[in-house]
Amino acid sequence: MELEEAVKIIRALADGVNPETGEVLQENSVCRAPQSVKALNRALGALTGQLEREKNRPQNAGKSWTRAEDEQVCEELKQGNDFAQIAKTHNRSVAAIVARLIKLGKIAPSKSSRMFPSQVA
Repeated sequence: MELEEAVKIIRALADGVNPETGEVLQENSVCRAPQSVKALNRALGALTGQLEREKNRPQNAGKSWTRAEDEQVCEELKQGNDFAQIAKTHNRSVAAIVARLIKLGKIAPSKSSRMFPSQVA
């Protein structure tokens, strides 16, 4: 099930509507109980948040790296491009660029810790 479909169904239930027929649910329906409505709205908030995060993810997030892309990232680093610029060029996150450069042995993990001090254990 796609997230958009799940959001639509949960929103209908939270509004007291049968998502399949569009009819208003009966007063004694479990979905109309106050605790159920609160739970459905909490779930709706979580789903819409996840949907927004997915929409805002870089286009290549989660995609495999190619040898050509690895070479290009390394060349951009040699040219002095910063991580944010490289990330934008490759439609990936800065964290993904840093992780890849570490994996390729082009930067040391300590260099990335200075960039992301809040993520260092």
